[in-house]
Amino acid sequence: MTTPRLGIAFVPTHAPESLRRLATTAEDAGLDDLWVWEDCFKQSGLASAAAALAWTERVRVGIGLMPAPLRSTAITAMEVATLARMFPGRLVAGFGHGVQEWMGQAGVRVASPLTLLREHATALRSLLAGEEVTTDGRYVTLDAVRLDWPPTGPVPLWLGGSGPRTLALAGELGDGLILTNALTPEDVRGAAAVAREGGAGPGFDVHATLIAATGPDAQARVDRELPVWGAEPGRGIGAAGDAQAVAAGVLALAEAGATAVAVQPTADEPDVEAFVRFLGREVAPLLSSR
Repeated sequence: MTTPRLGIAFVPTHAPESLRRLATTAEDAGLDDLWVWEDCFKQSGLASAAAALAWTERVRVGIGLMPAPLRSTAITAMEVATLARMFPGRLVAGFGHGVQEWMGQAGVRVASPLTLLREHATALRSLLAGEEVTTDGRYVTLDAVRLDWPPTGPVPLWLGGSGPRTLALAGELGDGLILTNALTPEDVRGAAAVAREGGAGPGFDVHATLIAATGPDAQARVDRELPVWGAEPGRGIGAAGDAQAVAAGVLALAEAGATAVAVQPTADEPDVEAFVRFLGREVAPLLSSR
């Protein structure tokens, strides 16, 4: 097992204006990654990523996940390419189906989310490679579209989801898999296996999230947080306690196949910046020592 990348998850339970301090603190604390979310109707993943990239110089910024139904393929390619040229090597673009109820609210729900994600990801990869794309799919239609300013290097395109067909599609078309944020290590192991059976290569990445808290009431706070994300306490999801306990939670996900782990603070975390420094200064050294 290699040491996983360690990051912080900025979920939409935290106000957009708090991102700047979190991003700069993550960089100062030496974390590898900062992951932002795009949830309806809360925050824009691309806007958050652009700001975080501008405020930092080293940390990698991932977007998990941009819902394919909400975004035209052409404008998404333009936006991702622009960020990739401005901040080369520091952006991970993640795409998924979106929550179907939310897609319905927005008027963009489709009959076959899997078909849309396949068409979207395929066309995006070609556009970001600088190719001219003409396609007439069920959902994605492009006529001789080529970016004037494609990225100067490869941009990682990761796909996310939970169903077996989506996991297999991520292995087939993606550079990585982004999993939901309330899974046991066994859940992660099973999902990674399905993705690899779909055709993932040896460099395929798997991103997992660890909901965590530290302090004397850490376990109670994690237990209160899990139902918000559809999980029950007592199933081995999340980590609570000191640096050793959180590091053990990260390593358990890594042993299950995760190559990158983002730690998600609870919504009631009293000092998110202190929590980020705790991850960088106390948890990260325990990972590299294994």
